[in-house]
Amino acid sequence: MSDHRSPQAAATPSSSASAPAGNSHPAAHAPVRAQVLIIDDERDHADVMADALRKPGHVCTIVNSLAAAREELKHGAFDVIVTDLVMEHDTAGLEVLKLAKETQPDAETIMVTAHGDVPTAKAALQGGAYDFIEKPLDLIVFRNLVHRAAETVQLRTANSSLRGQLDAAYGFEGIIGDSPAMRQIVAAIRQVAPSTIPVLVTGESGTGKELVAAAIHKLSRRAQRRYVTFNAAGQSESLLEDQLFGHVRGAFTGADRDREGVFEYADKGTIFLDEIGDMPLSMQPKLLRVLETGDVVRLGSNESRKVDVRFVSATNRDLKAASTRGAFREDLFFRIRGAEIHVPPLRERREDIPLLVNHSVGRFCVELGKPRVAVSQPAMLRLVSYAWPGNVRELINVVHRMTLAAQGPEIDVRDVPEEIRTSDHDEAPNIGSLAGVGLDKLEKEAIRQTLAMTNGNREQAATLLGIGERTLYRKLKEYGLR
Repeated sequence: MSDHRSPQAAATPSSSASAPAGNSHPAAHAPVRAQVLIIDDERDHADVMADALRKPGHVCTIVNSLAAAREELKHGAFDVIVTDLVMEHDTAGLEVLKLAKETQPDAETIMVTAHGDVPTAKAALQGGAYDFIEKPLDLIVFRNLVHRAAETVQLRTANSSLRGQLDAAYGFEGIIGDSPAMRQIVAAIRQVAPSTIPVLVTGESGTGKELVAAAIHKLSRRAQRRYVTFNAAGQSESLLEDQLFGHVRGAFTGADRDREGVFEYADKGTIFLDEIGDMPLSMQPKLLRVLETGDVVRLGSNESRKVDVRFVSATNRDLKAASTRGAFREDLFFRIRGAEIHVPPLRERREDIPLLVNHSVGRFCVELGKPRVAVSQPAMLRLVSYAWPGNVRELINVVHRMTLAAQGPEIDVRDVPEEIRTSDHDEAPNIGSLAGVGLDKLEKEAIRQTLAMTNGNREQAATLLGIGERTLYRKLKEYGLR
């Protein structure tokens, strides 16, 4: 058996690779070096494919039977798998594809087929194959196809690695932030996750309440069980009851078979019910009964079924005030609020904005296949000064647009959308409105505003101002700022 490196190690640039003259495909200009498994019962044909791939630097392993392919797929590590569709029998290639999906989930599979087997090869695409190519092979086309598949794997691996590095530095289960508020949220998640206590996550729309709920599940003892999300907003009572609790055959017109609801489906796992504050008042006693007894009764049935679920809910409404005026049941409010985690709006944790921006820029650069771009200090200051009424969701959408539009190595103020550059949603006066004021006063005001935006975090303020911390400290003393 061949000695294999990991896919991450294999997908690295090869300086010695070159493409045949006349090939203008982009793959010819920036080759990657991949681990390739070639499966073909025609030895000569397998050797020809391997020679074509070894010239640009790919590392090839050849097997000539389905049994040998099974062994390699179980014990090796590959970036690209090239398999003949028809070998010992007509569906041998499809068996290879299925096994590759199970044992090499990060790899891409290319099917090699004769002209008459094209319909079967197209079916393989539906089963997850990367592409197929017909015999007789055009070796240049074949080499470029393998290269594109290897690039896809490399990009996916780099994306995963980048996310892991950023999350390790600044994130927690996808939650990005290092502000005191976010550290408190992480501590609360760690505290409540191992228990079965119901959790109510509150906060404005777009703050990331669903990430908190998902983190609670991932850190709970139910992490290997189902995590089911459901949104209660905009649903009638009858539809909501059917979705949550299910129905039996004949319960209503069109109910031609029994159907389990969300609670049964999530048994032994976690339910995240979003926008619980929008649940119809008449539906709330039925939810309360299930949460208190664990008994679910399907529509049209008198028989109850026991369920065991961890219940997490979220709302952007003030449920305590709603219960006081009779718009939300008080007993249900107390039941779902075993513990409460409040996610503050982004404008109240501005020191997290640079982390969120840089994390998102890195992720989108990888997804778009672009070189990593930086964010200029003026652009970052503009983003930090904006109040973000749509919170993290709005910020990420804006960063995606800026990353997509960026032409050079840096995102500058001109790349910031006009509606944000000229927005009235600023918590502090725009520095540009100080035209005509002395430079020393401009500098003092810039430092004061930046410190306010970062809640006094000097390291963040110095980064945004483009100066060192020592310089900032000296100017704080010079201007008498605290």
